[in-house]
Amino acid sequence: MRRLPIGDILDVNGVAVHVRQDGAGAPLVLLHGYCGSVHWFDRLTRDLSSEHHVIRVDLLGHGCTGGSSGLDAVSQARMVADVLDSLGVEDVLVAGHSFGADVAVALAGISPRVRGIVVIAQAPDYSYASFPPGSSVLLPMASAVVRMVARRRWGRFAARLRRGVLFDDPAQDLVDHAVTAPAMARVVLVDRARLLAARPLDAQIAELGLPCLVILGRRDRFYDCERTSARYSAVGALVEIVEGAGHSPFLDRPGEVARLLRAFSASGTG
Repeated sequence: MRRLPIGDILDVNGVAVHVRQDGAGAPLVLLHGYCGSVHWFDRLTRDLSSEHHVIRVDLLGHGCTGGSSGLDAVSQARMVADVLDSLGVEDVLVAGHSFGADVAVALAGISPRVRGIVVIAQAPDYSYASFPPGSSVLLPMASAVVRMVARRRWGRFAARLRRGVLFDDPAQDLVDHAVTAPAMARVVLVDRARLLAARPLDAQIAELGLPCLVILGRRDRFYDCERTSARYSAVGALVEIVEGAGHSPFLDRPGEVARLLRAFSASGTG
């Protein structure tokens, strides 16, 4: 499917990378998760751009960014580091949602431009993840169906009839899923499980020694909130729990998440 960019297309080592910038002030980078795009932060950005220079990046294999290889978190982080170098921003607070949290932590390890990290709705590893049985096999099959439906006008129309959709475009999640590189399913469900088992995010954060804020949704269906909170708190991260929110608290409660980000940024620790 063809997607229309809402920002600039930067040439990063021969790959067309979609970058959107809004507002002015302290730079804040927002990185989406698996099957996401810059649009997942549309509402959050509106709450932040009056005080922050908000930078959103479509990760490799997602949204309007090209690429079907180098999809792992470290390779993605190298791409985002190159974007920051191109933009010339310093003292960046980087926030990553779900798989984007892996990218944010990896970015902090390779870019001196990062001053603090925000992990949104991501456990340190998959040791207590509650994914449906057979996800690594079923998800690629389901993704193929989603791509087929999203290419049909009736499919996008039906998506707009759903209730409780939290995007400006009710079909946003369907379309974003449809354009995500198929290889991402293995990266997230198979390769990532192995990598996080060897180096969990809480251990990586402890090694970095940078200020870290963790934002969790109380009703996250993938990771137990209390266990996740305990593990990050143990390595010195500040943990905030958004009541009534699920795996994407910035969609459920954008105003609350924006408040937490502003406070962490202004505290001098983030």
